Amino acid sequence: MSDRSRLALVVWSVLVSQVFLYPGLDEIVSVLGGSESILAGTWFLIAEFAAFVVCAVLWGIVSDSLGTRSPLIVLGAVGGAASYLVVASAPTLGFGFGVVLLVRVIGGAFTIGAFSLSITMLMDLSGGHGRNMGAAGTAIGLGAALGSVVGGQLTSVDPLAPLYGGAALLAGAAVLAATVPDRGSGGGLPVGTVVDRVRTRPTLLVPFAFGYIDRLTAGFFALTGVAYFREAFGVDAAQAGLTLALFFVPFAVLQYPVGSLSDRIGRFVPVVVGSVLYGVTIIAVVLAPTYGIAAGLMVLVGICGALVSPTTMALVTDIVPATERGAAMGGFNVFGSLGMLSGFIIGGTVTELYGYLPAFVAAGGLEIAIATVTSRAVWKITSHERGPVPGGGGG
Repeated sequence: MSDRSRLALVVWSVLVSQVFLYPGLDEIVSVLGGSESILAGTWFLIAEFAAFVVCAVLWGIVSDSLGTRSPLIVLGAVGGAASYLVVASAPTLGFGFGVVLLVRVIGGAFTIGAFSLSITMLMDLSGGHGRNMGAAGTAIGLGAALGSVVGGQLTSVDPLAPLYGGAALLAGAAVLAATVPDRGSGGGLPVGTVVDRVRTRPTLLVPFAFGYIDRLTAGFFALTGVAYFREAFGVDAAQAGLTLALFFVPFAVLQYPVGSLSDRIGRFVPVVVGSVLYGVTIIAVVLAPTYGIAAGLMVLVGICGALVSPTTMALVTDIVPATERGAAMGGFNVFGSLGMLSGFIIGGTVTELYGYLPAFVAAGGLEIAIATVTSRAVWKITSHERGPVPGGGGG
């Protein structure tokens, strides 16, 4: 198995472990002592992603500074697996919901290390940035697709089963990551130098902004989208998981070819046009009169999302040199995690106060807005950064 495949499997495992929890979130939170309000589920998800925000860039800086990645990925995956086991054991141990949230924070601090650095190692491979980020995007999409389906089924058996399943996957990811030859940034760079160089590259804010909004929509669907389908159409956790898969499957399948295509035609069209179409289809879902139409639109949402995800990650690799990729990818994941947090908060809060229609319009409208506001900046970056893609095997 190639290095690219093994690293993609690590990314896939982390995503599956997270998405396991989404379809049956109400049942999981209830068993762990939370209320039945959508806000309790919001806090359960926020706890982990708050740690993602704080720690993503730290893992990247430490990795670049030490010049090593694989051992840190193993550490992050093992820590994440342990946190899932503790959360699953909370009812037996007598832990209240507040303690559960604290463990989720600690677990998130570890898990983001495995996720962010495995993507960074993919960035370190040769063979084209779009292709490597397409592999990461495919892993993310397939992980989300399988996680949503299996997670819903596991919840139907036992609300705590997704947590045990997630722990097992993260443990497996640690074992797999240990077999990948370390591809650190050579001798590493001083932490201060890495931070300063990231700060002196303001163009990074463009893919960071897209990463923020794109992940916001993912967080929105993970919480509010699931709640909408369950409430509006009366589906159970298993059916909600299958509905999410209608989005995630095309999203996953198209990642790699879109990433590779962007290496040839450039990033502008997939990023800007894809974002506009993505926002329009998100809004269309809530306007659908029947479950069948809404489910069909979820497929279109996945197709449009696949145009954006790998190309925005590839933009990061276009802008920075290899020695700064860990910190740059950490920054990208900070913005992405902030986006997930915002998706949880905006979706949960707007739905609680105003209903589902305004919530969907807000999420889709933000996607359209970011494409409109930054289109000129994206064009400048792609015209300056685009050039011949180095060849070579991807390991």
